[in-house]
Amino acid sequence: MTTQLAQRRHIDAVLNFAEDDSSVDASPGTELIGRSWKRCIQEYGLDPSRPRSARIVTQQTLREHQDSVDEFLNVARAGVEQLYAMIAHLGYVLLLTDHRGITVQYLGDRRSDRRLRQAGLYLGADWSEQYAGTCAVGTCIQEEQALTCHRVDHFDATHISLTCTSAPIRDPAGNLLAVLDISALDSPQARHSQTFALNLTQLYARMIEDAYFLRKYRNQVIFRCDASREFVQVNGQYLFAIDESGRIEASNTAGRSLISGTVPPDSAKAGLDLTQLFECQIQDIWSIPFDQDDQVRAFRHQVSGETFFAALIQPRVASPKPIDSDTNSPSERVPRLDALAADDPVMRRTLGLAKRLRNRDVGLLILGETGTGKEVLARAIHDSGNRSKRAFVAVNCAAIPESLIESELFGYVAGAFTGARSKGMRGLIQQADGGTLFLDEIGDMPLQLQTRLLRVLAEGEILPIGADAPIRVNCRVIAATHQDLGQLIERGDFRADLYYRLNGASLKLPPLRQRADRQHVIQRVLENLIADGTMSEVRLRGDAVSALLAYEWPGNIRQLVNALTFAEATCEGGQITANDLPEECVSDRMPPVADQMVNSDSQQDPLLDALRACQWNISEVARHFDVSRPTVYRWMDRQGITLPRFLGNRGGSGEERD
Repeated sequence: MTTQLAQRRHIDAVLNFAEDDSSVDASPGTELIGRSWKRCIQEYGLDPSRPRSARIVTQQTLREHQDSVDEFLNVARAGVEQLYAMIAHLGYVLLLTDHRGITVQYLGDRRSDRRLRQAGLYLGADWSEQYAGTCAVGTCIQEEQALTCHRVDHFDATHISLTCTSAPIRDPAGNLLAVLDISALDSPQARHSQTFALNLTQLYARMIEDAYFLRKYRNQVIFRCDASREFVQVNGQYLFAIDESGRIEASNTAGRSLISGTVPPDSAKAGLDLTQLFECQIQDIWSIPFDQDDQVRAFRHQVSGETFFAALIQPRVASPKPIDSDTNSPSERVPRLDALAADDPVMRRTLGLAKRLRNRDVGLLILGETGTGKEVLARAIHDSGNRSKRAFVAVNCAAIPESLIESELFGYVAGAFTGARSKGMRGLIQQADGGTLFLDEIGDMPLQLQTRLLRVLAEGEILPIGADAPIRVNCRVIAATHQDLGQLIERGDFRADLYYRLNGASLKLPPLRQRADRQHVIQRVLENLIADGTMSEVRLRGDAVSALLAYEWPGNIRQLVNALTFAEATCEGGQITANDLPEECVSDRMPPVADQMVNSDSQQDPLLDALRACQWNISEVARHFDVSRPTVYRWMDRQGITLPRFLGNRGGSGEERD
């Protein structure tokens, strides 16, 4: 059957059903779909014989919708990406819409970008039932339940090749917050082929909803329970936020369903106590963490008599200050070191070791890729130890010319060589006397200097160039490198005895892409840049956070600093969005039109048209193409487009060129 004939038959089926819903031949797939068809015709005045093209809202409107659910998008990101990774190879795309049906997050195969955009399976698409007719998202919003809208279930005849499955996500008050949808352009004819899609979408919708609930009530005690003792700690189905008296302040969807079967609706509105929900006393609830080894306790439901197993999620409280500040315990609070990480396991082990050794004169070797913050860690160790009031001297062994490194490190006396200062010079090692000498990129130190450094470490004294007598020095040496020193030793490029002298203990810094606390690092770096005056007061919007978390960061934290500095310079309104980030950080998000601008020299007209339509306002053009302003300038340079003379070096709104 041709596509046109199939669409004609579908239009007839919808119209026949509207005229006589008792007709078996015209009956839709389910009663739910039938109700939607009626709404489309009777309430919205939609005509199935006049299909509507996909409606993609403007960038400004999209931003407003994204901003309204910004905190939720930040929480949902991990679940959305995980679900898409499971379904992408099956030909599905993923949409996350707000409660009005506007797609605020989208993941799909860029190779099918044009077809997906035409079908409305795209960022910013409007899938409200009032506009798009019967569809998974819009009908899910109206019916407030999960469903599959399969092929001819759709009201619009141009959608009958699609299969779409949606599930609602509610806020802690039970109001519809968002809709999670997975869709495919082409699918098997059989409806039952989407049964697994429906179950999977519902599962992830619940996971995202519960994650958002836990985020919203992270400062309160959460009573989490489940029918399974083994799973309650990791995947408890029912969540209740409670106050000190055990009164329920909020619950997730499963929790509300448990409440609705226990007490009359009016009682639930007034606030329900957990002792009304379960057969227990209030002390039974607060003693959960102490009564059993697994910190789980059994409760019986008041009405059904069913047994539930419960655990408590406690809000985080400040750790008490240690009694003895010199214990050097890894759990001791050391602010300068604790600020370098949140909950990344590798970093916590590294910082725990650093705490233990910060007051010991053992050599430390910091290992990590370029840009991971080796000097920052070394300085934090110095500032946290008993040498903090003396100098911290950093030496980049790769940055000093080989001809100067000896004089820089060891110093020289007056007249030691031609061009020497008349009064001589104290070397960097001597300047670090009493404090810390940080030797960065130690693997690049010449072999001759390695021999002299080894003597300094072994004997505790230096001999400046031209001097007759050595000078005693007492400094702690912390070295760092991104290289494999073991391989350098095998090649004869690094002395083994120096390696063992430096490596009293190794501290490993993981690359940013592998850190579990990337979001903490991003926020901390931003706060530090603002605090030291490098940038003005700005905040990161949720889509920018998602892009930063998804990027691989080959340059690590140093690259992150540059990216945030760039974004602050290009953002507007004190808010950094994904469009303000450097191109490489969001390159995989580039829309089709922008992709053409980058890869084709024959696309001058669209850019010129946009510039003229926006009266050469570069910000407007950037929003039109969903890219940053510097990207527009690069396109203009590449295609030989210059600003009109009457504008000079400015955009139409008086903005400075970046």
